[in-house]
Amino acid sequence: MNPARDPHAASGMSPVRDGRDSRRPAAALAAVLLTLAALLLGAPPRASAAAPLTLEATYPSPGNGWAKVERYLDTTAGFHAEQYPADGRGDQDGARLTYFGGVRQPFSGRFLLYSAAGWDTGSRQTPVLLVHGANDNADRAWANPGESGSCGASGCPSTGLAQYLASTGHRVFAINFAHKNGDNLMQAQAVGDAVALIRARLGVPQVDVVAWSKGEVAARAYVSSVRPSWGRAYAGDVRRLVTLGGPNGGLDYVYAHGWAFSLATWPACGGSANAPSPHLFMTCYGTYTSQPCLGVLPSGGHDCYPGQRQLLARWDGTYGVDGTAQDWWTTYYGGQGFYTSGQGIQAAIDAGSLIGPLQRAGVPAAVRGYLLAGGSADIPGVLNENRGPSDGIVFTASALDTTGIGTVGGTRLLAGLNHLELAWAPESMSQVDAWLD
Repeated sequence: MNPARDPHAASGMSPVRDGRDSRRPAAALAAVLLTLAALLLGAPPRASAAAPLTLEATYPSPGNGWAKVERYLDTTAGFHAEQYPADGRGDQDGARLTYFGGVRQPFSGRFLLYSAAGWDTGSRQTPVLLVHGANDNADRAWANPGESGSCGASGCPSTGLAQYLASTGHRVFAINFAHKNGDNLMQAQAVGDAVALIRARLGVPQVDVVAWSKGEVAARAYVSSVRPSWGRAYAGDVRRLVTLGGPNGGLDYVYAHGWAFSLATWPACGGSANAPSPHLFMTCYGTYTSQPCLGVLPSGGHDCYPGQRQLLARWDGTYGVDGTAQDWWTTYYGGQGFYTSGQGIQAAIDAGSLIGPLQRAGVPAAVRGYLLAGGSADIPGVLNENRGPSDGIVFTASALDTTGIGTVGGTRLLAGLNHLELAWAPESMSQVDAWLD
């Protein structure tokens, strides 16, 4: 059995590890404390507090300003092992590989819960959960923006929003998902799990959630009770939802810039980016090739990027399509082009976009929403979205789209920041801190 791929492989790399006998009392005690805290503080007990969560491992003093990292497994029926690209581009790496027990392709019922320094001493009443975006992790997104060598600027800071909020008295936590481009419905359930764990640990009725990019869809799905048939409903335990460059109105970036984007992802053309292609077939160096796992739509039994499909919405009516791109028409609307073929964006939307369902379901009025957008489409080394005002990835109008948000606490455009800088630039962090006050 290969531990790098086995979804339920045992992990033997943890400095601190809970055995079977110690987990059940701990889980039972957490459930009792959560219910007791909810009663004392006048909040309804969380409906998913009884979720079968197992603490599998704890990693003390992990660096990057974190006090500890814990790995949890939610064994609720419905979680399943998602597919990963066969060439390893979507595998867990760096410190996360250690935290996931050496398993490169973890089961999607697993997640990491990071606790920042000061999680148990901060003076702010409502703790904060940070939710990272696509092809990212909690370390790079929130604590060490330069970890991968790219942070959206020529120079990268060594600390981020996690340390900033902790320095202003917040008790800060972060979630790390198993799959870097995973199903947002499963990730929404993991967000609910993380909120429940934080509440139980601190004895508080609610948590503030700050979600960046794709993470906004998972966080919003949780508070909107947009869930799979087996999923647990929102339990009224989020006070504020802050989105950073979140595709609240969806995006069509992959389809609008399809030819150049496929060149960056398609292995037969030399691409290696961990992102989906709008094409099913593409000519590379004179050879017509297929790479079904890299498609936005499921094909041939492959579906490696379900979370990206869920972000889609059409913007061609607002900003048009990049008509300078090769095969631009067939890429966006579907069909056979000169060098490529695909099914088009509408077929992908129909196959499972969550943007419409989320807007229709609505964020409850009791959850105050705050939307932060960037206005600088200048991410170094990235094919920037230039058809309209954007942060390089998400249109400003999408990031500031308040459709379905019951109570809008505030919106702001930081015109000088791109999509990556929104997570760590001083003016962005200061704004988030002010909204959480």
